Amino acid sequence: MQELAIQQLQCGGNDVLRGYDDPTKPLVTCDQKGTSKYLLGPSFLEGTEIASANAGYDSQQAANVVNVTFKSEGARIWGDYTTANVGKQAAFVLDTEVVSAPRINGPIIGSPTEISGTFSQGQAQQLAGVLKYGSLPLSFATSDAQTVSATLGLASLQAGLLAGAIGLALVFVYCLFYYRALGVLTILSLVLSAAVVFAVLVLLGRSIGFTLDLAGVAGFIVSIGITADSFVIFFERLKDEVREGRSFRAAVPRGWTRARRTILSADGVSFLASAVLYLLAIGDVKGFAFTLGMSTILDLVVVFLVTHPLVVLAAQSRVFSSPTWSGLGAVARIGAMRRRAAAAAAKGA
Repeated sequence: MQELAIQQLQCGGNDVLRGYDDPTKPLVTCDQKGTSKYLLGPSFLEGTEIASANAGYDSQQAANVVNVTFKSEGARIWGDYTTANVGKQAAFVLDTEVVSAPRINGPIIGSPTEISGTFSQGQAQQLAGVLKYGSLPLSFATSDAQTVSATLGLASLQAGLLAGAIGLALVFVYCLFYYRALGVLTILSLVLSAAVVFAVLVLLGRSIGFTLDLAGVAGFIVSIGITADSFVIFFERLKDEVREGRSFRAAVPRGWTRARRTILSADGVSFLASAVLYLLAIGDVKGFAFTLGMSTILDLVVVFLVTHPLVVLAAQSRVFSSPTWSGLGAVARIGAMRRRAAAAAAKGA
């Protein structure tokens, strides 16, 4: 009966029952290459009893070997088996396939087992990995799985990019209408920020294979608001200083000092939220958190190294510092009225 089973066994086929054999019963199977057939007895030692398996080189045999160390109970069982079966083969089986079938040359008691053969260094490392990790009790749970066609995926990504472009254009219009010349500086800063983000994406794509999906696009769209918010905080601080009677040039350093702490606090909270979301989330949400956190860091770089220096240069220009062009005309008039009131009060006193 067993000889008939061996003759009928076809190696290399797709066995739908692979990995579901009963270890308490004999097994007729093949090796992983599909070149040899084996009739095996019931399993006498579980793979979980293997403590470690490492590839090495035996200089005496001038061959690559695999050194296998068993746990205490496994070492006892293995010692008894090798003592009673010298000259016979012992098969290591994974998912119903024989990964190695070495011949027992002598009793192995209390020492690592050396598996030698005509395999290369890569094959020895692969066998060591199978023996060491192949028997781990792993289980996988599907967290999120979606199947979309290439056309639908491309359409969704294009729609996300279009939404981001529309949002960026609305921010440009608002900045030009409300801040005028300062709005031009905002647009330049946003364009530079987009260039930096693109460069970082290219570097990440080439170094770690990062790809931009729809969730990542959503993270960048949200980051537009965060970046624009930093500019608004700075410019509103400038307005407060000008409203108190200071000139645009004098208002820049004082306004930056007051705005800097607020910007750092706001971006710090945003980055902390994205970091926590990245650590706890899975799937697309993790991609959203990654892009949002990266954009927040780049926002600080642009505001500190680009926007603030540009505003300092603008304050030294007659055109940009003019109340008519800077967008600070209304608050400048309020500041002038307060200066005259303060001067009249000081004169009357």
